[in-house]
Amino acid sequence: MLRSIRSRTLVLVLGVLSLSLTLISWRSYRDAQHEIEELFDAQLAQSARLLEGMAGSDLSPTSLAAVQQALDAALVASADDEQQPSQTDGHRYESKLAFQILDDRQHVLLQSASAPVILLPRLLQQLPSSIPAALRDAVLADEEALSAIGDRLIGYHEVLLWGDEHWRVFVHRDRTRHYWILVAEREDVRGELVGSITLRSLLPDLLGLPLLALLVWLAVGFGLRPLHQVASLIKARDPENLIPLELSPLPPELEPMVTALNRLLLQVNHLLEREKRFIADAAHELRTPLAVLRIHAENALQVPDPADREAALHQLVSGVERATRVVTQMLTLARLEPEALHSRMQLIDLGPYVRGELAELIPLALERDIELDCDVPEEQPLQLQADAPSLGTLLQNLVSNALQYTPPGGQVRVSLREGRGELVLSVEDSGPGVPPEQRSQLFRRFYRQTTAGQGAGLGLAIVQRIVELHHGQILLGDSALGGLSVAVHLPQRQSVAPATVAH
Repeated sequence: MLRSIRSRTLVLVLGVLSLSLTLISWRSYRDAQHEIEELFDAQLAQSARLLEGMAGSDLSPTSLAAVQQALDAALVASADDEQQPSQTDGHRYESKLAFQILDDRQHVLLQSASAPVILLPRLLQQLPSSIPAALRDAVLADEEALSAIGDRLIGYHEVLLWGDEHWRVFVHRDRTRHYWILVAEREDVRGELVGSITLRSLLPDLLGLPLLALLVWLAVGFGLRPLHQVASLIKARDPENLIPLELSPLPPELEPMVTALNRLLLQVNHLLEREKRFIADAAHELRTPLAVLRIHAENALQVPDPADREAALHQLVSGVERATRVVTQMLTLARLEPEALHSRMQLIDLGPYVRGELAELIPLALERDIELDCDVPEEQPLQLQADAPSLGTLLQNLVSNALQYTPPGGQVRVSLREGRGELVLSVEDSGPGVPPEQRSQLFRRFYRQTTAGQGAGLGLAIVQRIVELHHGQILLGDSALGGLSVAVHLPQRQSVAPATVAH
Protein backbone atom coordinates (compact mmCIF):
# COMPACT_ATOMS: atom_id res chain seq x y z
CA MET A 1 0.00 0.00 0.00
CA LEU A 2 1.38 3.38 -1.08
CA ARG A 3 1.55 5.84 1.82
CA SER A 4 3.36 8.63 0.02
CA ILE A 5 1.10 11.19 -1.67
CA ARG A 6 3.77 11.74 -4.32
CA SER A 7 4.06 8.01 -5.10
CA ARG A 8 0.30 7.55 -5.12
CA THR A 9 -0.18 10.54 -7.44
CA LEU A 10 2.60 9.40 -9.77
CA VAL A 11 1.24 5.86 -9.98
CA LEU A 12 -2.27 7.13 -10.70
CA VAL A 13 -1.18 9.74 -13.27
CA LEU A 14 1.29 7.47 -15.08
CA GLY A 15 -1.21 4.62 -14.98
CA VAL A 16 -3.90 6.79 -16.54
CA LEU A 17 -1.44 8.09 -19.15
CA SER A 18 -0.22 4.59 -20.03
CA LEU A 19 -3.75 3.25 -20.30
CA SER A 20 -4.83 6.24 -22.39
CA LEU A 21 -1.84 5.94 -24.72
CA THR A 22 -2.45 2.21 -25.08
CA LEU A 23 -6.10 2.71 -25.98
CA ILE A 24 -5.28 5.58 -28.34
CA SER A 25 -2.51 3.55 -30.01
CA TRP A 26 -4.75 0.51 -30.38
CA ARG A 27 -7.47 2.68 -31.89
CA SER A 28 -4.96 4.35 -34.21
CA TYR A 29 -3.69 0.93 -35.25
CA ARG A 30 -7.22 -0.28 -36.03
CA ASP A 31 -8.03 2.90 -37.96
CA ALA A 32 -4.75 2.71 -39.90
CA GLN A 33 -5.34 -0.94 -40.70
CA HIS A 34 -8.86 -0.23 -41.90
CA GLU A 35 -7.80 2.72 -44.06
CA ILE A 36 -4.87 0.81 -45.55
CA GLU A 37 -7.09 -2.14 -46.39
CA GLU A 38 -9.58 0.20 -47.99
CA LEU A 39 -6.79 1.83 -50.01
CA PHE A 40 -5.36 -1.50 -51.17
CA ASP A 41 -8.82 -2.82 -52.01
CA ALA A 42 -9.42 0.31 -54.07
CA GLN A 43 -6.12 -0.25 -55.87
CA LEU A 44 -7.10 -3.84 -56.62
CA ALA A 45 -10.42 -2.69 -58.06
CA GLN A 46 -8.69 0.05 -60.08
CA SER A 47 -6.13 -2.43 -61.43
CA ALA A 48 -8.98 -4.74 -62.48
CA ARG A 49 -10.65 -1.87 -64.36
CA LEU A 50 -7.39 -1.01 -66.13
CA LEU A 51 -6.88 -4.63 -67.14
CA GLU A 52 -10.47 -4.72 -68.40
CA GLY A 53 -9.79 -1.67 -70.53
CA MET A 54 -6.54 -3.06 -71.82
CA ALA A 55 -8.23 -6.31 -72.84
CA GLY A 56 -11.28 -4.53 -74.13
CA SER A 57 -10.38 -4.83 -77.82
CA ASP A 58 -10.72 -8.14 -79.56
CA LEU A 59 -7.30 -9.69 -79.17
CA SER A 60 -6.30 -12.56 -81.39
CA PRO A 61 -4.31 -15.46 -79.97
CA THR A 62 -1.22 -14.02 -81.65
CA SER A 63 -1.80 -10.64 -79.99
CA LEU A 64 -2.40 -12.24 -76.62
CA ALA A 65 0.83 -14.21 -76.96
CA ALA A 66 2.74 -11.04 -77.83
CA VAL A 67 1.30 -9.20 -74.86
CA GLN A 68 2.11 -12.12 -72.57
CA GLN A 69 5.65 -12.25 -73.92
CA ALA A 70 6.09 -8.52 -73.22
CA LEU A 71 4.74 -8.95 -69.69
CA ASP A 72 7.09 -11.84 -69.03
CA ALA A 73 10.06 -9.82 -70.29
CA ALA A 74 9.16 -6.88 -68.08
CA LEU A 75 8.71 -9.10 -65.06
CA VAL A 76 12.08 -10.79 -65.70
CA ALA A 77 13.71 -7.35 -65.83
CA SER A 78 12.10 -6.44 -62.52
CA ALA A 79 13.39 -9.68 -61.02
CA ASP A 80 16.90 -8.75 -62.17
CA ASP A 81 16.47 -5.32 -60.56
CA GLU A 82 15.76 -6.99 -57.22
CA GLN A 83 19.24 -8.57 -57.41
CA GLN A 84 20.84 -5.20 -58.19
CA PRO A 85 20.28 -2.80 -55.31
CA SER A 86 21.66 0.10 -57.37
CA GLN A 87 18.59 0.03 -59.61
CA THR A 88 15.82 2.33 -58.44
CA ASP A 89 13.03 1.63 -60.99
CA GLY A 90 11.82 -1.53 -59.29
CA HIS A 91 10.32 -2.54 -55.94
CA ARG A 92 10.67 -5.62 -53.78
CA TYR A 93 6.90 -5.94 -53.47
CA GLU A 94 6.42 -6.52 -57.21
CA SER A 95 6.56 -10.28 -56.76
CA LYS A 96 3.75 -10.08 -54.23
CA LEU A 97 1.29 -8.60 -56.72
CA ALA A 98 -0.43 -10.75 -59.34
CA PHE A 99 -3.24 -10.75 -61.90
CA GLN A 100 -4.94 -13.19 -64.25
CA ILE A 101 -7.40 -12.77 -67.13
CA LEU A 102 -9.42 -15.89 -67.86
CA ASP A 103 -12.26 -16.76 -70.14
CA ASP A 104 -15.43 -18.43 -69.03
CA ARG A 105 -13.88 -21.90 -69.42
CA GLN A 106 -10.97 -20.99 -67.04
CA HIS A 107 -8.43 -20.65 -69.86
CA VAL A 108 -5.73 -18.13 -68.92
CA LEU A 109 -5.53 -15.34 -71.46
CA LEU A 110 -3.02 -13.10 -69.64
CA GLN A 111 -1.28 -13.34 -66.29
CA SER A 112 1.66 -12.00 -64.38
CA ALA A 113 4.61 -14.21 -63.66
CA SER A 114 3.97 -13.87 -59.93
CA ALA A 115 0.39 -15.13 -60.18
CA PRO A 116 0.06 -18.48 -58.37
CA VAL A 117 -1.10 -21.30 -60.65
CA ILE A 118 -3.51 -22.66 -58.05
CA LEU A 119 -5.02 -19.26 -57.22
CA LEU A 120 -8.36 -19.89 -58.93
CA PRO A 121 -8.74 -23.53 -57.77
CA ARG A 122 -8.07 -22.56 -54.17
CA LEU A 123 -10.49 -19.67 -54.52
CA LEU A 124 -13.18 -22.02 -55.83
CA GLN A 125 -12.51 -24.49 -53.01
CA GLN A 126 -12.91 -21.75 -50.40
CA LEU A 127 -16.10 -20.27 -51.79
CA PRO A 128 -18.97 -19.93 -49.33
CA SER A 129 -20.74 -23.13 -48.40
CA SER A 130 -23.97 -21.71 -49.87
CA ILE A 131 -22.71 -22.90 -53.28
CA PRO A 132 -23.68 -26.56 -53.84
CA ALA A 133 -20.72 -28.87 -53.52
CA ALA A 134 -21.62 -30.67 -56.77
CA LEU A 135 -21.53 -27.38 -58.71
CA ARG A 136 -18.21 -26.42 -57.12
CA ASP A 137 -16.70 -29.79 -58.04
CA ALA A 138 -18.03 -29.50 -61.57
CA VAL A 139 -16.44 -26.08 -62.05
CA LEU A 140 -13.14 -27.34 -60.65
CA ALA A 141 -13.23 -30.27 -63.06
CA ASP A 142 -13.82 -27.94 -66.03
CA GLU A 143 -17.21 -29.52 -66.56
CA GLU A 144 -19.04 -26.26 -65.98
CA ALA A 145 -18.21 -22.70 -66.99
CA LEU A 146 -17.44 -20.07 -64.36
CA SER A 147 -20.69 -18.36 -65.32
CA ALA A 148 -22.55 -21.20 -63.60
CA ILE A 149 -21.46 -19.78 -60.25
CA GLY A 150 -22.70 -16.36 -61.27
CA ASP A 151 -22.11 -13.23 -59.28
CA ARG A 152 -21.13 -15.19 -56.15
CA LEU A 153 -17.56 -15.24 -57.43
CA ILE A 154 -17.40 -11.48 -58.01
CA GLY A 155 -15.88 -9.32 -55.25
CA TYR A 156 -13.18 -9.62 -52.60
CA HIS A 157 -11.97 -12.93 -51.19
CA GLU A 158 -9.39 -14.18 -48.75
CA VAL A 159 -7.45 -17.13 -50.17
CA LEU A 160 -5.05 -19.38 -48.30
CA LEU A 161 -2.66 -20.98 -50.75
CA TRP A 162 -0.21 -22.97 -48.64
CA GLY A 163 1.26 -22.65 -45.22
CA ASP A 164 0.38 -19.26 -43.86
CA GLU A 165 0.51 -17.44 -47.22
CA HIS A 166 -2.68 -15.41 -47.53
CA TRP A 167 -3.76 -13.55 -50.64
CA ARG A 168 -6.35 -10.84 -51.04
CA VAL A 169 -8.17 -11.42 -54.34
CA PHE A 170 -10.54 -9.16 -56.23
CA VAL A 171 -12.62 -10.86 -58.95
CA HIS A 172 -14.16 -8.79 -61.76
CA ARG A 173 -16.27 -9.99 -64.66
CA ASP A 174 -16.48 -8.53 -68.12
CA ARG A 175 -19.99 -9.59 -69.06
CA THR A 176 -19.65 -8.47 -72.70
CA ARG A 177 -16.64 -10.60 -73.54
CA HIS A 178 -17.15 -13.15 -70.75
CA TYR A 179 -13.74 -12.41 -69.25
CA TRP A 180 -12.86 -13.00 -65.60
CA ILE A 181 -10.18 -10.73 -64.14
CA LEU A 182 -8.42 -11.72 -60.92
CA VAL A 183 -6.18 -9.18 -59.21
CA ALA A 184 -4.42 -10.35 -56.00
CA GLU A 185 -1.79 -9.31 -53.55
CA ARG A 186 -0.18 -10.93 -50.54
CA GLU A 187 -1.51 -9.99 -47.12
CA ASP A 188 2.00 -9.48 -45.70
CA VAL A 189 2.27 -6.34 -47.85
CA ARG A 190 -0.59 -4.78 -45.94
CA GLY A 191 0.62 -6.15 -42.59
CA GLU A 192 4.10 -4.75 -43.09
CA LEU A 193 2.73 -1.34 -43.97
CA VAL A 194 0.34 -1.31 -41.00
CA GLY A 195 3.17 -2.43 -38.70
CA SER A 196 5.47 0.28 -40.03
CA ILE A 197 2.83 2.99 -39.53
CA THR A 198 1.99 1.70 -36.06
CA LEU A 199 5.64 1.53 -35.03
CA ARG A 200 6.28 5.04 -36.25
CA SER A 201 3.24 6.33 -34.36
CA LEU A 202 4.05 4.41 -31.17
CA LEU A 203 7.79 5.07 -31.15
CA PRO A 204 7.47 8.72 -30.01
CA ASP A 205 5.10 7.64 -27.25
CA LEU A 206 7.41 4.86 -26.07
CA LEU A 207 10.45 7.13 -26.14
CA GLY A 208 8.57 10.05 -24.60
CA LEU A 209 6.98 8.10 -21.75
CA PRO A 210 10.12 8.15 -19.53
CA LEU A 211 10.54 11.86 -20.22
CA LEU A 212 6.86 12.40 -19.49
CA ALA A 213 7.22 10.43 -16.23
CA LEU A 214 10.16 12.65 -15.23
CA LEU A 215 8.20 15.82 -16.03
CA VAL A 216 5.18 14.52 -14.09
CA TRP A 217 7.45 13.66 -11.16
CA LEU A 218 8.88 17.17 -11.16
CA ALA A 219 5.44 18.74 -11.56
CA VAL A 220 3.98 16.71 -8.69
CA GLY A 221 6.98 17.63 -6.53
CA PHE A 222 6.49 21.30 -7.35
CA GLY A 223 2.77 21.04 -6.58
CA LEU A 224 3.43 19.33 -3.23
CA ARG A 225 6.12 21.82 -2.20
CA PRO A 226 3.78 23.78 0.13
CA LEU A 227 2.91 20.54 1.90
CA HIS A 228 6.60 19.76 2.39
CA GLN A 229 7.12 23.30 3.67
CA VAL A 230 4.42 22.78 6.29
CA ALA A 231 5.93 19.44 7.30
CA SER A 232 9.43 20.93 7.49
CA LEU A 233 8.16 23.90 9.49
CA ILE A 234 6.45 21.61 12.00
CA LYS A 235 9.45 19.26 12.19
CA ALA A 236 11.87 22.12 12.85
CA ARG A 237 9.76 23.57 15.64
CA ASP A 238 10.65 23.43 19.28
CA PRO A 239 8.21 21.26 21.26
CA GLU A 240 7.35 24.23 23.46
CA ASN A 241 6.61 26.49 20.50
CA LEU A 242 2.82 26.42 20.13
CA ILE A 243 2.24 29.65 18.24
CA PRO A 244 0.09 29.30 15.06
CA LEU A 245 1.78 28.42 11.80
CA GLU A 246 2.31 31.24 9.33
CA LEU A 247 2.71 30.44 5.63
CA SER A 248 2.41 33.01 2.88
CA PRO A 249 1.08 32.51 0.31
CA LEU A 250 -1.01 29.57 1.52
CA PRO A 251 -2.64 27.36 -1.16
CA PRO A 252 -6.44 27.01 -0.78
CA GLU A 253 -6.08 23.22 -0.46
CA LEU A 254 -3.93 23.61 2.66
CA GLU A 255 -6.03 26.28 4.34
CA PRO A 256 -8.40 23.82 6.10
CA MET A 257 -5.49 21.71 7.35
CA VAL A 258 -3.41 24.67 8.56
CA THR A 259 -6.48 26.29 10.13
CA ALA A 260 -7.37 23.07 11.97
CA LEU A 261 -3.74 22.63 13.04
CA ASN A 262 -3.53 26.21 14.33
CA ARG A 263 -6.79 25.73 16.21
CA LEU A 264 -5.38 22.58 17.75
CA LEU A 265 -2.18 24.41 18.72
CA LEU A 266 -4.23 27.14 20.39
CA GLN A 267 -6.26 24.54 22.28
CA VAL A 268 -3.14 22.71 23.40
CA ASN A 269 -1.53 25.99 24.39
CA HIS A 270 -4.63 26.96 26.33
CA LEU A 271 -4.69 23.56 28.02
CA LEU A 272 -1.02 23.81 28.96
CA GLU A 273 -1.53 27.31 30.29
CA ARG A 274 -4.42 26.11 32.43
CA GLU A 275 -2.34 23.23 33.73
CA LYS A 276 0.57 25.53 34.52
CA ARG A 277 -1.77 27.97 36.21
CA PHE A 278 -3.39 25.17 38.20
CA ILE A 279 0.00 23.84 39.32
CA ALA A 280 1.17 27.31 40.25
CA ASP A 281 -2.06 28.03 42.11
CA ALA A 282 -1.91 24.72 43.95
CA ALA A 283 1.71 25.30 44.95
CA HIS A 284 0.89 28.82 46.06
CA GLU A 285 -2.26 28.04 48.01
CA LEU A 286 -1.32 24.70 49.56
CA ARG A 287 2.13 25.74 50.78
CA THR A 288 0.83 27.67 53.81
CA PRO A 289 -1.91 25.18 54.85
CA LEU A 290 0.55 22.29 54.69
CA ALA A 291 3.09 24.21 56.75
CA VAL A 292 0.39 25.04 59.31
CA LEU A 293 -0.70 21.38 59.41
CA ARG A 294 2.89 20.36 60.11
CA ILE A 295 3.16 22.86 62.95
CA HIS A 296 -0.11 21.67 64.52
CA ALA A 297 0.99 18.05 64.21
CA GLU A 298 4.36 18.81 65.84
CA ASN A 299 2.62 20.73 68.64
CA ALA A 300 0.29 17.80 69.26
CA LEU A 301 3.30 15.49 69.53
CA GLN A 302 5.39 17.76 71.75
CA VAL A 303 2.98 19.32 74.28
CA PRO A 304 2.66 17.23 77.48
CA ASP A 305 -0.63 18.76 78.61
CA PRO A 306 -3.66 16.73 77.34
CA ALA A 307 -5.76 19.89 77.06
CA ASP A 308 -3.13 21.60 74.88
CA ARG A 309 -2.72 18.42 72.82
CA GLU A 310 -6.50 18.29 72.23
CA ALA A 311 -6.51 21.95 71.19
CA ALA A 312 -3.65 21.30 68.76
CA LEU A 313 -5.52 18.33 67.31
CA HIS A 314 -8.64 20.45 66.86
CA GLN A 315 -6.56 23.02 65.03
CA LEU A 316 -5.08 20.21 62.94
CA VAL A 317 -8.57 19.01 61.97
CA SER A 318 -9.58 22.58 61.15
CA GLY A 319 -6.49 22.96 58.93
CA VAL A 320 -7.25 19.67 57.16
CA GLU A 321 -10.80 20.86 56.48
CA ARG A 322 -9.50 24.12 55.04
CA ALA A 323 -6.96 22.32 52.84
CA THR A 324 -9.68 19.93 51.68
CA ARG A 325 -11.92 22.87 50.84
CA VAL A 326 -9.15 24.54 48.88
CA VAL A 327 -8.38 21.37 46.89
CA THR A 328 -12.08 20.77 46.20
CA GLN A 329 -12.60 24.27 44.90
CA MET A 330 -9.45 24.16 42.77
CA LEU A 331 -10.54 20.87 41.18
CA THR A 332 -13.99 22.30 40.56
CA LEU A 333 -12.49 25.30 38.81
CA ALA A 334 -10.17 23.08 36.73
CA ARG A 335 -13.06 20.86 35.60
CA LEU A 336 -15.08 23.74 34.16
CA GLU A 337 -14.26 23.03 30.50
CA PRO A 338 -16.49 24.58 27.80
CA GLU A 339 -16.68 21.40 25.71
CA ALA A 340 -17.68 19.16 28.60
CA LEU A 341 -20.16 21.70 29.97
CA HIS A 342 -21.85 22.36 26.63
CA SER A 343 -22.34 18.63 26.07
CA ARG A 344 -24.37 18.48 29.32
CA MET A 345 -26.61 21.43 28.51
CA GLN A 346 -30.34 20.84 28.90
CA LEU A 347 -33.51 22.83 29.43
CA ILE A 348 -34.22 23.11 33.16
CA ASP A 349 -36.92 24.80 35.22
CA LEU A 350 -34.74 26.97 37.43
CA GLY A 351 -37.37 27.72 40.09
CA PRO A 352 -37.75 24.20 41.56
CA TYR A 353 -34.03 23.63 41.07
CA VAL A 354 -33.06 26.69 43.18
CA ARG A 355 -35.51 25.76 45.92
CA GLY A 356 -34.09 22.24 46.07
CA GLU A 357 -30.50 23.50 46.35
CA LEU A 358 -31.39 25.98 49.08
CA ALA A 359 -33.08 23.21 51.07
CA GLU A 360 -29.69 21.50 51.38
CA LEU A 361 -28.10 24.72 52.72
CA ILE A 362 -30.68 25.34 55.47
CA PRO A 363 -28.73 23.28 58.08
CA LEU A 364 -25.66 25.44 57.46
CA ALA A 365 -27.73 28.61 57.93
CA LEU A 366 -29.30 27.27 61.12
CA GLU A 367 -25.87 26.34 62.47
CA ARG A 368 -24.74 29.95 62.00
CA ASP A 369 -28.04 31.36 63.29
CA ILE A 370 -28.75 33.12 59.98
CA GLU A 371 -32.15 33.47 58.34
CA LEU A 372 -32.15 32.09 54.78
CA ASP A 373 -35.03 33.44 52.67
CA CYS A 374 -36.10 32.15 49.25
CA ASP A 375 -37.98 34.48 46.92
CA VAL A 376 -38.66 32.21 43.93
CA PRO A 377 -42.01 32.05 42.04
CA GLU A 378 -43.68 28.69 42.51
CA GLU A 379 -46.25 28.69 39.69
CA GLN A 380 -44.37 30.57 36.95
CA PRO A 381 -42.02 28.31 34.94
CA LEU A 382 -38.55 29.82 34.60
CA GLN A 383 -36.83 27.73 31.94
CA LEU A 384 -33.17 28.02 31.11
CA GLN A 385 -30.76 26.18 28.82
CA ALA A 386 -27.95 25.34 31.23
CA ASP A 387 -25.82 22.71 32.95
CA ALA A 388 -27.62 21.85 36.18
CA PRO A 389 -24.60 20.65 38.25
CA SER A 390 -22.67 23.82 37.39
CA LEU A 391 -25.60 26.01 38.47
CA GLY A 392 -25.75 24.05 41.73
CA THR A 393 -22.07 24.79 42.31
CA LEU A 394 -22.69 28.47 41.50
CA LEU A 395 -25.58 28.75 43.96
CA GLN A 396 -23.74 26.90 46.74
CA ASN A 397 -20.69 29.16 46.42
CA LEU A 398 -22.75 32.36 46.46
CA VAL A 399 -24.87 31.31 49.45
CA SER A 400 -21.85 29.87 51.33
CA ASN A 401 -19.94 33.13 50.87
CA ALA A 402 -22.96 35.13 52.02
CA LEU A 403 -23.40 32.92 55.10
CA GLN A 404 -19.70 33.15 55.89
CA TYR A 405 -19.59 36.96 55.81
CA THR A 406 -22.96 37.50 57.54
CA PRO A 407 -22.79 37.72 61.34
CA PRO A 408 -25.06 35.54 63.51
CA GLY A 409 -28.65 36.78 63.63
CA GLY A 410 -28.31 38.20 60.10
CA GLN A 411 -30.23 37.46 56.95
CA VAL A 412 -29.46 36.04 53.47
CA ARG A 413 -32.02 36.33 50.69
CA VAL A 414 -32.05 34.40 47.41
CA SER A 415 -34.40 35.65 44.71
CA LEU A 416 -35.11 34.64 41.12
CA ARG A 417 -36.98 36.72 38.58
CA GLU A 418 -37.45 36.81 34.82
CA GLY A 419 -36.31 39.76 32.77
CA ARG A 420 -36.17 40.48 29.04
CA GLY A 421 -34.84 37.25 27.60
CA GLU A 422 -32.90 36.42 30.75
CA LEU A 423 -33.21 35.11 34.28
CA VAL A 424 -31.71 37.04 37.17
CA LEU A 425 -30.52 35.10 40.23
CA SER A 426 -29.72 37.40 43.18
CA VAL A 427 -28.07 36.60 46.52
CA GLU A 428 -28.13 39.38 49.13
CA ASP A 429 -26.83 39.41 52.71
CA SER A 430 -26.88 41.67 55.73
CA GLY A 431 -23.16 41.46 56.30
CA PRO A 432 -20.59 44.27 56.32
CA GLY A 433 -20.59 44.52 52.52
CA VAL A 434 -17.66 45.32 50.23
CA PRO A 435 -16.51 48.83 49.30
CA PRO A 436 -17.03 49.62 45.59
CA GLU A 437 -13.29 50.03 44.96
CA GLN A 438 -12.61 46.48 46.18
CA ARG A 439 -15.43 44.66 44.38
CA SER A 440 -13.46 44.10 41.16
CA GLN A 441 -10.83 42.18 43.15
CA LEU A 442 -13.35 39.71 44.56
CA PHE A 443 -13.17 37.64 41.36
CA ARG A 444 -9.40 37.18 41.60
CA ARG A 445 -8.40 33.70 42.57
CA PHE A 446 -7.22 33.27 46.15
CA TYR A 447 -8.28 36.79 47.01
CA ARG A 448 -9.67 37.06 50.54
CA GLN A 449 -10.79 40.01 52.57
CA THR A 450 -8.89 40.51 55.77
CA THR A 451 -12.03 39.78 57.74
CA ALA A 452 -12.49 36.40 56.09
CA GLY A 453 -12.16 33.37 58.23
CA GLN A 454 -11.61 30.09 56.44
CA GLY A 455 -12.26 30.99 52.80
CA ALA A 456 -9.94 29.77 50.05
CA GLY A 457 -10.53 32.77 47.82
CA LEU A 458 -11.87 30.67 44.91
CA GLY A 459 -15.63 30.87 45.42
CA LEU A 460 -16.38 33.92 43.29
CA ALA A 461 -13.73 32.89 40.73
CA ILE A 462 -15.65 29.64 40.24
CA VAL A 463 -18.94 31.56 40.02
CA GLN A 464 -17.52 33.91 37.41
CA ARG A 465 -16.23 31.00 35.32
CA ILE A 466 -19.63 29.27 35.38
CA VAL A 467 -21.38 32.50 34.40
CA GLU A 468 -18.96 32.99 31.47
CA LEU A 469 -19.57 29.44 30.22
CA HIS A 470 -23.31 30.20 30.25
CA HIS A 471 -22.71 33.46 28.34
CA GLY A 472 -24.12 35.42 31.28
CA GLN A 473 -23.07 38.38 33.39
CA ILE A 474 -22.45 38.87 37.11
CA LEU A 475 -22.94 42.23 38.81
CA LEU A 476 -22.02 43.32 42.35
CA GLY A 477 -23.90 46.03 44.25
CA ASP A 478 -25.29 47.15 47.56
CA SER A 479 -27.95 44.99 49.13
CA ALA A 480 -31.17 46.33 50.55
CA LEU A 481 -30.32 44.23 53.62
CA GLY A 482 -27.20 46.30 54.19
CA GLY A 483 -24.54 43.99 52.84
CA LEU A 484 -23.41 42.82 49.39
CA SER A 485 -25.71 41.97 46.48
CA VAL A 486 -24.59 39.51 43.79
CA ALA A 487 -26.85 39.41 40.70
CA VAL A 488 -26.26 36.73 38.05
CA HIS A 489 -27.88 37.43 34.65
CA LEU A 490 -28.34 34.26 32.58
CA PRO A 491 -29.70 34.53 28.98
CA GLN A 492 -32.55 32.17 28.11
CA ARG A 493 -32.08 29.93 25.05
CA GLN A 494 -34.88 27.60 23.95
CA SER A 495 -32.87 25.35 21.60
CA VAL A 496 -33.97 22.13 23.29
CA ALA A 497 -37.50 20.73 23.19
CA PRO A 498 -39.52 21.28 26.37
CA ALA A 499 -39.82 17.50 26.75
CA THR A 500 -36.27 17.46 28.15
CA VAL A 501 -37.01 19.90 30.98
CA ALA A 502 -35.26 18.85 34.22
CA HIS A 503 -36.32 19.81 37.74
